[in-house]
Amino acid sequence: MARPERAIVIGGGIGGLTAAVALHLRGARVTVLERAGALEPVGAAISLSPNALRALDVIGLGDDIRALSAWQGDGGLRAPGGRWLSRTDAAAAAERFGGPLVLLHRATLIGHLAARLPSGAVRTGTAARLLDPGAPGRPARVGTPAGELEADLVVAADGIHSAVRRGLFPGHPGPVYSGFTTWRLLIPLPGVEFASHETWGPGRIWGTHPLKDGRVYAYAAAVAPSGEHAPDDERAELLRLYGDWHTPVPEVLAAARLEDVLRHDVHHIAEPLPAFHHGRVALVGDAAHAMPPTLGQGGNQAIEDAITLAHHAGDLPAYTAARLPRTTAIARRAVKVARLNLMTGRVGAAVRDHALVALSKAAPALFLRGFEGIADWRPPQQPYASRTTTGKDQGSTHGEGRLHRTR
Repeated sequence: MARPERAIVIGGGIGGLTAAVALHLRGARVTVLERAGALEPVGAAISLSPNALRALDVIGLGDDIRALSAWQGDGGLRAPGGRWLSRTDAAAAAERFGGPLVLLHRATLIGHLAARLPSGAVRTGTAARLLDPGAPGRPARVGTPAGELEADLVVAADGIHSAVRRGLFPGHPGPVYSGFTTWRLLIPLPGVEFASHETWGPGRIWGTHPLKDGRVYAYAAAVAPSGEHAPDDERAELLRLYGDWHTPVPEVLAAARLEDVLRHDVHHIAEPLPAFHHGRVALVGDAAHAMPPTLGQGGNQAIEDAITLAHHAGDLPAYTAARLPRTTAIARRAVKVARLNLMTGRVGAAVRDHALVALSKAAPALFLRGFEGIADWRPPQQPYASRTTTGKDQGSTHGEGRLHRTR
């Protein structure tokens, strides 16, 4: 397949918008079809590790996002009573993997990406369905309420319950319940000082992290039956589960309003897809390889997908070859980590915590080795968008001409 001149992206989340920007910068005419009435991301915040930031460098956005980094000094793992199980050195991690870990509001990242697309490229309030995946010599067709669209490439970024995936691979079992539920909240918390941390208790975890804008992102996870909800409200449920944990957990819960708390069950794709493409359609992000959030790599891998897809847009089997083995390995690692940090037995959790303390004292760098092969990933090409060029300039004829010369 020749490099696409017309591309349709189904889904206006992080993976879909990154793919749209990357394809636009490679000279394709891109249309993003988003079912929701606005680009409102699901979830409160996202952590971007060096691998995703290097991918964003390719479209000239990496440095803008790095500037939002709020993680300074050390953090680490704690026990519910406050004892440190292990400490992490942000500077050492940045030096080892070539950059910082940046935590930011998902809406901020969505805004940066959308701003780099031409006016009218994103159509919100537009449900889309794949009518024909296309083939060599035949374009793909997508149905919308306004009529059919044809494209040389369709990017399916329609999430974990992807209708496109089900249509392309009807025999695949789809996502399964991961065994735990999550809560997320993003609030101001003035006057409370704390070190960035994640806390592990039996069958439960909690994390609290500062953002550059002064707000605090907190999340929790607990082993629970699928579909379970609090008998009263989710803030009350968090108080029952975490109200007696160390500072700043009680302070976060005291400052949170009922509407600040988001709860979602976690699902993942346990059986890998046979491919991430079919015909002229490519799957990215959760549509291709949904994984538990325990490594913080879901959004990062979607960004990697998008940049890699733009590079291999004329050769979709090469895209599958580049992405399927990597994301399968990371997803399996995330499942294993979930079993460790959400261990329910008190005896097993106590043994785990003792081992963490011992390892932290004996060889602190061992904890960084868990991200080798993940955070040190590099995109398949050098940046093709100037880091000093604005989003407006990148959409200009001059910018596109420069990109064509670097193919």
